[in-house]
Amino acid sequence: MNFSVIKLAQHYAELSPENTESQKKRDKPLTYEMANPPHYIAHRKTWNSWNTSNLKDGIRRSETALEDEFIRRFMNGTWHGLVCSEIIIKRQFNHIRVAAIIRRAVSPTKMYFLLGYSEELMANWLQCPVTLELQTVDSFKDVVFKYI
Repeated sequence: MNFSVIKLAQHYAELSPENTESQKKRDKPLTYEMANPPHYIAHRKTWNSWNTSNLKDGIRRSETALEDEFIRRFMNGTWHGLVCSEIIIKRQFNHIRVAAIIRRAVSPTKMYFLLGYSEELMANWLQCPVTLELQTVDSFKDVVFKYI
């Protein structure tokens, strides 16, 4: 028998209905960002950082990447356990907008405090205006796109 025929038969055997135990598990939740692999950027999903410094002859490329990583870590640390999605960073001129989906697990007064605290500290550290654009959901299950 030809080796390619054996590999093809083995591939079809792996996909046969008898091997459905791994297909039935499906207990790992994925958000929309996680469900689409990186090669679908600009087709099904968008970039997580919007800036023009990565263009040819762009200035501050490394500083922008470092600031984006700092913003993501600061948001995950300040809003500990509340961030349900990817953190999207949009830079427009000298203004940074940070978008995320947050769980409603804290009181509104604490949420408003964290919002002002985050905007003020990041504006002072990054030396430009920072605006947080947050959406709230009841639980993490509200942002699950599919299970694998």
